[in-house]
Amino acid sequence: MDILIKNIKGLVQVRDISPKWVAGKDMAELPILENAFLKIDGEKISDYGLMSDLKDEEAKKVIDATGRFVFPSFVDSHTHLVFAASRESEFVDKIKGVSYEEIARKGGGILNSAKRLQQTSEEELYESALKRAFEIIGFGTGAVEIKSGYGLTVKDEIKMLRVAKRIGENTPLTVKTTFLGAHAIPKEYSNRQQYIDLVMKEMIPQVAEEGLAEYIDAFCETGFFSPDETEMIMEEGKKYGLKPKIHANQLNISGGVQVGVKTKAVSVDHLESMGQEEIDALVGSEVMPTMLPGAAFFLRSNYPPAREMMNAGLPLALATDYNPGSAPCGKMPFILSLACVQMRMTPEEAINAATINSAYAMELQDTQGSITKGKVANVFITSEIPSISYIPYAFGSDVVDQVILNGEVV
Repeated sequence: MDILIKNIKGLVQVRDISPKWVAGKDMAELPILENAFLKIDGEKISDYGLMSDLKDEEAKKVIDATGRFVFPSFVDSHTHLVFAASRESEFVDKIKGVSYEEIARKGGGILNSAKRLQQTSEEELYESALKRAFEIIGFGTGAVEIKSGYGLTVKDEIKMLRVAKRIGENTPLTVKTTFLGAHAIPKEYSNRQQYIDLVMKEMIPQVAEEGLAEYIDAFCETGFFSPDETEMIMEEGKKYGLKPKIHANQLNISGGVQVGVKTKAVSVDHLESMGQEEIDALVGSEVMPTMLPGAAFFLRSNYPPAREMMNAGLPLALATDYNPGSAPCGKMPFILSLACVQMRMTPEEAINAATINSAYAMELQDTQGSITKGKVANVFITSEIPSISYIPYAFGSDVVDQVILNGEVV
């Protein structure tokens, strides 16, 4: 045995048999083992139980977690972690009342990030992304999805995905990558179909040939990509083995949810704008509704109707949307706070959404997202806190004390 964590105040998200997700009223149920131990052998969780049942305390490393909780690491299933520069000037514009759409029309927003990224070398991109990767590890994240989408040329989209892959190779994070060439139409394309053809006929084949992405995404939104265009791009990606994940219904009811269901997307993400028709479309599907409240907070927009979706029996996932324009924050504990404060989710519901359900949104439900024997030993130990509710309650506190990824203390 390599690591023994003993005297754990509460071992959180303990599941002898891990479900693919939890949904509806079951999201309020979070199994916690009190006064517990956790054993780690190599990269895997090997055993857990009550301290009264612990017979052997021999281990290479023994950690006393008296007064502290142990969680499975957060799974952040939607980020734009690779970018060239921050966009605080647009932040000031937003304070002055300039809308997201107006900023985009002036060449800001995604196009601003694309211009800067095109001028940045792969090595510079990697070094800046590496810092963010270790930042989110410190916040308790063990697995992260990273999208392209700030390149908008064949060369620069490929460059972004190569950087994202390097983050997975050179950090303890589990990384999955998503090709998001359909993020915006560059200004130089007066004929939008020309750019869509570039995405479909040049970008997708090269991404697939180099094995740079597991997923394909599009920003299905008014002024960006229509439902028909999104569906066409998703279907082309599927021909090359890329699975859909769709930016849906962020600014308006866009049809993105229905496209996600039709194309059998792994997830539809954002969902700030939802009607009953969109909720009904998701019921009975295998698509994970993923909420990004950091973007709603930063843009001062509506929050997803979490309670209505859970009342309909849906599962929900949470992710940060870490990006320079609309969600410059990779801190999953703060996302839990927003879920509780702004969407009235209970701490138990929010934790389920940020662990087991977000693992499904990255197709990692068999290896991550819960304390289950045989799963990857990705866990974090809190500081001494009174309860799990303290994490979303104390939104300014850093409660992650120790991080173990792949069975090793980081």
